Amino acid sequence: MTPVTSRAPLEGASVRRTDSSAQTSRWSALAVLCAGQLMVILDGTIVNVALPSIQQDIGFSSSGLAWVVNAYLVPFGGLLLLSGRLGDLIGRKRVFITGLIVFTAASLLCGVSQNPGMLLTSRFVQGIGGAVTSAVTLGMVVTLFPLPKERAKAIGVYSFVQSAGGSMGLLAGGALTQTISWHWIFFVNVPIGIVAALLAGRVLASERGVGLDKGTDVIGALLITSALMLGVYTIVETTGYGWTSVHTMSFGAAALALLLAFVARQTKAPRPLLPLRVFRSRNVSVAMGIQALMVAGMFSFQFLCVLYLQKVLRFDEVHTGLGIFPVSVAIGALSLGIAPKLIARFGPRPVLLPGLSLITAGLAALSRVPAGGSYLVDVLPALLPLGIGFGLAMPSLATLAMSAATPQDSGIASGMFNTMQQIGSAFGLAALSTLATSHTAALLGSGASTASALTGGYQLAFRIGSGLVAIALLLAATLPRSPAAAPRPAAEKKPVTVHRAG
Repeated sequence: MTPVTSRAPLEGASVRRTDSSAQTSRWSALAVLCAGQLMVILDGTIVNVALPSIQQDIGFSSSGLAWVVNAYLVPFGGLLLLSGRLGDLIGRKRVFITGLIVFTAASLLCGVSQNPGMLLTSRFVQGIGGAVTSAVTLGMVVTLFPLPKERAKAIGVYSFVQSAGGSMGLLAGGALTQTISWHWIFFVNVPIGIVAALLAGRVLASERGVGLDKGTDVIGALLITSALMLGVYTIVETTGYGWTSVHTMSFGAAALALLLAFVARQTKAPRPLLPLRVFRSRNVSVAMGIQALMVAGMFSFQFLCVLYLQKVLRFDEVHTGLGIFPVSVAIGALSLGIAPKLIARFGPRPVLLPGLSLITAGLAALSRVPAGGSYLVDVLPALLPLGIGFGLAMPSLATLAMSAATPQDSGIASGMFNTMQQIGSAFGLAALSTLATSHTAALLGSGASTASALTGGYQLAFRIGSGLVAIALLLAATLPRSPAAAPRPAAEKKPVTVHRAG
């Protein structure tokens, strides 16, 4: 007879193998989710540096060229909320893979486009695929990592992809456009999307969702999708019509009316698309508002700093991408290594506050760049606090926004978080670029040189961006204090499955 004590090593080895396998599976799933998300985020900025080449090659008018960006933003911003809820209802894995397939196919069509109509149609479909993919990603991340310490690390990786992807897109877009052609900024998505979809089918756990019968509010879906798409359209078109025009006021009023009708519908619908209980948590509600303000302010950096480097300092596309790249390095260092440990130890609020403070300071420093400035003296010292601050703030916000999400509502919470980011970015791009342009025109009219006028416009936008993030900082200060993370009991540290030997 085998002694009972001889089973212990076998049992321990089995437990370690089982736990190690589960750990590897979860982190492999995170890698696939982040690969899909990175592809979508890159596409948001990789197109910007290729716009002149696209205009010259297939004959866009100056006004029509803006719709290469807008045709993607409108469906993307409008469908995030609905896509997130669909993930809860029919399964987030199914929605994620569907989004990847649509996005990849549309990218191929964008790459082979030979006329404006085909490119704009393909970009619209690409925006749909991007929304469907992005909406459920964060919800899947928090579901995969239920323990606080591991969740903080996973959200740090997700936040790095979210925040650094835009800067990486500028570098990749410039390199591809200069060395090959603008078509490859779309073609590069095809192999990545195919591999990500195939791996997602293997490494992501299957889930059934709660069922369409638990939340099939068709009227609510139509109202919120129409409201968001119309709202994003109104904002991005202000660059052509102005904020006080009849066009902007009428479309804005229609979007607001649809949004109010949606909220009223959710209070009465037997199976609401957006359960309002999601907003009962003060942390969640405030985090959503901070996200919109922070992203709107940061767009003065992401868009206008690029223009300053190109139009004032005369950087080409590749050097512009390299100039912005230190921000991505700083974000990576903080969001991947330091921020998760700080959040696990002190909670998200104490990490969020210094992060927002650094972003405010970085944008304020950019508002002082001179027309005859130097990258090393005037720009780089402002970029580093921006990268460090965003690397601290983004994981903290994601943690707060998902803090009250149940497994049944994580998709809609993820969709809401991404929706607020898109609304913030659309507003920031439209408002800050419009103000910069009008101030530049006024300075030119008063006799300033082109470089001085452009710089003056950018300075004004950076100041306003800094003010928006300062408001977000004040809002963050109202959050309840987060207690330091207490040590977890030994039994909670790792879920294990014990296999009996013999």
